[in-house]
Amino acid sequence: MKVSLFIPTLNEIEGVKAIMPRVKREWFDEVIIVDGNSTDGTREYLESLGYSVLSQTVPNLMGAWWQGFQAATGDVIVLFSPDGNSIPELLPALIKKMREGYDMVTVSRYKDDAKSEDDDLLSKLGNGFFTGMINLLFRSHYTDVLVIFRGFKKELLTSFHLTKDSGAQFNPTRLGIYELFLCIGCAKQKKRVAEIAGDELHNIGRNESRAFKNNYAKIAAAFTMLYHIVRERISS
Repeated sequence: MKVSLFIPTLNEIEGVKAIMPRVKREWFDEVIIVDGNSTDGTREYLESLGYSVLSQTVPNLMGAWWQGFQAATGDVIVLFSPDGNSIPELLPALIKKMREGYDMVTVSRYKDDAKSEDDDLLSKLGNGFFTGMINLLFRSHYTDVLVIFRGFKKELLTSFHLTKDSGAQFNPTRLGIYELFLCIGCAKQKKRVAEIAGDELHNIGRNESRAFKNNYAKIAAAFTMLYHIVRERISS
């Protein structure tokens, strides 16, 4: 099983300096980094560590994700945030679980005693609502459907008919859409899924002046997710 680690970056110099030295290259067959034209030295720092960094060519965060998905040559893609939210020491446990034959493994912030230090009220309520809704409508047993930190078989992108335009309706940022589609697709097609418990730590270097703008993005994403959950249920 060949494993690709995918990391999207945009002006995250504080996070990558704190996190990337803790990511061991021997854990993966390749590391794919897509940078959204950072101006704070993020790209230069990563290149100084010997990483090859791709320049983002498709707009918005989900565009960067799709570019990374397409560039990955592994059988499994591991999504990882370098901003401090995701704990790199959990990567070996995630990969080990994928090697047991699962189609998707998520690092859940709400399984067992795990917790999120980065949740605000809107994020916590939203994740709880959508997790419960998907479990009810698709008979799944997730505890965290919106977490980024996960591994999945690349073939799921084809099986679930995902494209670079998936989830674009009503929400140009497509925040949280691929995570949602992966969870729904696995539930509908009865794929083997698992969760491991993992804390989400505080974001490193967050620009708090953008928090209000980010809340608007979260609300737009919420309406988009609701639309797609209902659409997927009707089409079941």
